[in-house]
Amino acid sequence: MKLSDKQVKQFETEGWLFLPEAFSPDEVAALRHDAEGIYAADRPEIWREKNGAPRTAFAAHTYNEGFAILGRHPRLIEPVEQLFGEKLYMHQYKINAKAKFDGDVWQWHQDYGTWLRDDGMPEPRAMNIAVFLDEVFTYNGPLMLIPKSQHHGNLPAGHDLGTTSYPLWTLDNGTVEKLCADGGIAVPVGKPGGVLMFHGNLVHGSSANITPYSRKIVYLTLNCISNHIRKPTRAEWIAHQDFTPIEACADDALLQYAHRHRQQAAE
Repeated sequence: MKLSDKQVKQFETEGWLFLPEAFSPDEVAALRHDAEGIYAADRPEIWREKNGAPRTAFAAHTYNEGFAILGRHPRLIEPVEQLFGEKLYMHQYKINAKAKFDGDVWQWHQDYGTWLRDDGMPEPRAMNIAVFLDEVFTYNGPLMLIPKSQHHGNLPAGHDLGTTSYPLWTLDNGTVEKLCADGGIAVPVGKPGGVLMFHGNLVHGSSANITPYSRKIVYLTLNCISNHIRKPTRAEWIAHQDFTPIEACADDALLQYAHRHRQQAAE
């Protein structure tokens, strides 16, 4: 899948791009089923909120076939290769949950700030590309983005170890207020199967989910081979150290998996 000139321009200016319903209901249904099974498992890769609700599941592509296929899918790999102009490897893979009623906040932050400080990534030549597994509304803890904030580069941040169960390099309120005065706030919402991509320095966060509507999003952090991490401090299943270039699978590979998944469930 290739981006149009208009889409490339929007990404370069605003720092983000949303592609509605890039994956079919059948493809998403199989992944959603698998995600629930993963959240129910007892694995070190699964982080939970302080109240026990699932928060994020790392490295699902290493132990689940459906998410392994998604991690090589051309609808995700090709647009990022197009923008960066080189082959990619998987720096991080996670399924973020905002459990109904219990999903906690993600404070305002830049992802590259963590990749630089915790992983030794030289440049912001990595990108999150996300797939909605549930419908994302304006009220169930959607991702909030500050357009154009990536142009400010890597901003000073403090290491917040207490607000949530997950440590995060966060921005102070004054910085966020100044950035919003320039770029405002964008809230990408849409049906399951939508794809969101955003620059590593784009400031973003999300509020708690107090609604009865769960919100699950898969994030692939795709990094340029030449930009591989140099000084990792986190577990390999959080910041991968296999820099093998990703070779995209067939475009129908996930659909075929979904059909097998549905057939097995019917038997």
